[in-house]
Amino acid sequence: MNLLHAGILAVALAGVTACCTKKEQSMPENHAIATFAGGCFWCMQPPYDKLPGVVSTTVGYTGGTVENPTYQEVCEGETGHLEVVRIVFDPAGTSYRELLEVFWYNIDPTDLDGQFVDRGSQYRTAVFYHDADQRRTALESKSALEASGRFEHPIATEVLPAAEFYPAEEYHQMYYRKKPQQYGAYKAGSGRSAFIDRAWKEK
Repeated sequence: MNLLHAGILAVALAGVTACCTKKEQSMPENHAIATFAGGCFWCMQPPYDKLPGVVSTTVGYTGGTVENPTYQEVCEGETGHLEVVRIVFDPAGTSYRELLEVFWYNIDPTDLDGQFVDRGSQYRTAVFYHDADQRRTALESKSALEASGRFEHPIATEVLPAAEFYPAEEYHQMYYRKKPQQYGAYKAGSGRSAFIDRAWKEK
């Protein structure tokens, strides 16, 4: 964990004891799930919360080998988990392809070992697909991004099968709403905002 992240987290942790480690509950009928790892999950929740068709977002951990991991354990990089955002959405309101476009827009897909100031395997990027259609769409989207020539280096983001998902502790959920000043300082200081501006300046 970098010092910027650690300092902001210390503020978030003050007086907080609630922890949510239950596995995901059943999904509403006619809805679908998408799971994306885009580095620090604080920054991956806001872009999806404002999209039409998105029912809910939850940040958490997936892809590891330890049951009910804590944030501290994941940060140590020993559990194999990635920080992710899990999205419940109505395909009639927004498509999986549109969710992928938002994902690419908010990450550096060429980074092999983290995102921006956050380094380590827990911060690497990945698309976790939940069915064959999502896998095909994700691979097509990744190939199209690579072919676009937008990035100088190869796309490093993996496309992986969905694994067990564990919601993160409650103080991480909707962090940008609970601690807007701390969140804003972190996102700007991490380098994510500047990167997005450079990579997608025409948008």
